[in-house]
Amino acid sequence: MKIDSSLAAVVTGGASGLGLATVKALRAAGARVAIFDLNPETGEMAAAQTGAVFCRCDVLSDESVDEAFAGARAAQGQERVLVCCAGGGNAIPTARRDKETGEIRIFPSDKFEWVLQLNTVGTFRCITRAAAGMMTLEPIDGERGAVVNTASAAATEGQMGQAAYSAAKAAIVGMTLTIARDLAREGIRVNTIQPGIFHTPAMARATPQMLEALGKMVPFPPRLGRAEEYASMALEIVRNAYVNGETIRLDGAIRMQPR
Repeated sequence: MKIDSSLAAVVTGGASGLGLATVKALRAAGARVAIFDLNPETGEMAAAQTGAVFCRCDVLSDESVDEAFAGARAAQGQERVLVCCAGGGNAIPTARRDKETGEIRIFPSDKFEWVLQLNTVGTFRCITRAAAGMMTLEPIDGERGAVVNTASAAATEGQMGQAAYSAAKAAIVGMTLTIARDLAREGIRVNTIQPGIFHTPAMARATPQMLEALGKMVPFPPRLGRAEEYASMALEIVRNAYVNGETIRLDGAIRMQPR
């Protein structure tokens, strides 16, 4: 699929990190882009910085997602590209014993469910809306649209405390081929990027020493991934019409250790 000024795209979680880098890359290629994000302050700032359109969006809500897509389409037309970067997680052991009191605590079910809702259901919620919109378009070179999802190395090598996040990201990997098959007859491709350790705002709280240690865990290149490298992969997936139903690791060959 050609990326130029005739193309409209939506990036969820587009106000920071991997999403913002993807917005910048799409805009640099000429595409019209809508940023979906929960935070109006960072969203408006990112839109002003990139020349994109900001649409406040809570991926946990059907109504909010519907309103965001309606706003994006009113501003820039029906999207042919959706990149899903919205997500998050927590770090809670499945069950643990307090070292001081001996009290046994379990992972609260509501906190587990929230991570699945945010990552898996939120991603799927956006895919369904985008796919329905893309189906109204006429194909260009046989294609109506392309979807890029974001999983994580935790989908296959979750570290201690990442049970919910691992389950949520593994579900995104697991549904990728199925959704690609569902939408194949409509000319809509669906792929997923599985990033390793990337330098994103979530990592900003780490000390320089910790970031250096994390980088040394990566076989090659021995550093954290750059958001621009994720964006480059996302754009190549959009451009390459033969990439479909695939999960692509982007991790410098790292395989995560237990902790």
